[in-house]
Amino acid sequence: MTAGAIGKVGIVGAGAMGRGIAQLLAQNSVQARLYDIEGEAVAAAREAVTAIWRRLVEKGRMTEAQMAEAQGRLQAASALTEFKDCDLVIEAVVEKLEVKRALFTELEGVVAEDAILASNTSSLSITAIAAACARPERVAGLHFFNPVPLMKLVEIVAGELSAPEVTERLAALVAATGHRGVKVGDTPGFLVNHAGRAYGTEALRLLQEGVAPPAAVDRVAREAGGFRMGPFELLDLTGLDVSIPVMESIYHGFHEEPRLKPAEIGRRRLTAGLLGRKTGEGFYRYGEDGKKLEPALPEEPSGKAPANIAVGGEGWAAEALRDWARAQGLDLLPPGDAALVLVAPLGEDVSSLCARLGLDPRHTLGMDVVFGLESHRTLAANPATLPEKAGEALALARKDGTPATLIEDSPGLLMQRLVASIVNLASEIAQLGIAAPDDIDAAVTLGLGYPHGPLAWGDALGPERVLEILRGLEVATGDPRYRPSLWLRRRAELGLSLLTEAAG
Repeated sequence: MTAGAIGKVGIVGAGAMGRGIAQLLAQNSVQARLYDIEGEAVAAAREAVTAIWRRLVEKGRMTEAQMAEAQGRLQAASALTEFKDCDLVIEAVVEKLEVKRALFTELEGVVAEDAILASNTSSLSITAIAAACARPERVAGLHFFNPVPLMKLVEIVAGELSAPEVTERLAALVAATGHRGVKVGDTPGFLVNHAGRAYGTEALRLLQEGVAPPAAVDRVAREAGGFRMGPFELLDLTGLDVSIPVMESIYHGFHEEPRLKPAEIGRRRLTAGLLGRKTGEGFYRYGEDGKKLEPALPEEPSGKAPANIAVGGEGWAAEALRDWARAQGLDLLPPGDAALVLVAPLGEDVSSLCARLGLDPRHTLGMDVVFGLESHRTLAANPATLPEKAGEALALARKDGTPATLIEDSPGLLMQRLVASIVNLASEIAQLGIAAPDDIDAAVTLGLGYPHGPLAWGDALGPERVLEILRGLEVATGDPRYRPSLWLRRRAELGLSLLTEAAG
């Protein structure tokens, strides 16, 4: 198979994805021929793309000449036989394996020997699609994200038999469009859907355990974690009818890997029809205009901020909490002399810290010093915490105007669980060789909009600190979902960045 540049691309399917791919290619000097079994769909797609280009011209982001050239490159095809001189054919049809197999089998009888066949599938195995082809080595995945021109990420998926030069040629094509291509192994969920499982799955676990209501989790995730959307806002936007099957499919696809295990509450809410915005109710309720109706949060205990506290425990987290208390002008007393005791859990819960340190649980709460100490403080009460002590802790946390949220006792509180799970899953993706570390971080930031790439985020927190949190979670819960990835453990123990690939 030759390794020439791709200049002519056929696209099968004129829906949102096919139309978007055609637009991206045509406005980046690639001839795009669009075909759909419904002939009218192609004309409608070309009109829609032209309307987009006209708006770009009006905004000064495209010239009239550039639009005319792009229009000339976006062509209609009335039959698959018109793809005979194409260097690449991309299918963007219904997500059914038998349909894609039949299409590729037909295309093999049309295209040249060195033409590439690519699937835009987001969920089906490239290897399984290619298995029906006489030349599976020229089949690969080219997974764009919707809307294609705006989402700057493309997953380039190599099946078990895909030739290396095929993915190299596809990578060159993607780069020529200005998008970021990431090379991915043919595994369930590819890269983005796989890496994205930790955020929503762990949030559902928090909800199922009664740690905090959705609105509280979302606010902490946004303000303490820097996420653009909280996990429940995101689940409502996507819809549980989409998210839960994806969670379950990837979990079963990896043979029930505990790190990917969905929480039972998700399937239950899906069965109840609480899908999200599309049904008017999910984790939030929505008005007729589709806007979220802000829920009333549980009533909080009240109290007056104390002039002195005790901080229990040793280590860097306890010292960070003491430093914060001193900065607030508080006097620090021994735990037995203070009316309010704060601890700084790392993967542990407040209850276990009270038992281990011999603290009075009635007067003790936890505060997260890893996330949000300067932006949104998270406090956790244990089952014995007196309401008045929780009120005092909230008043203290908010004294300087910083927002604070009180949650129920939880190992790792809230953000530690979410972010450590995200970092750990990304580490395991690297360990399995599904994608390179840099590509993992690029895919997560571009495809999911997370505030940081997960491996770089782990580096910023400190791999050894993330490892400590995960080990605390694993001990506290006995749940193998928190077992540290070998990628993470080895680099933490050696003092290496999580972005470090094996030498040689």
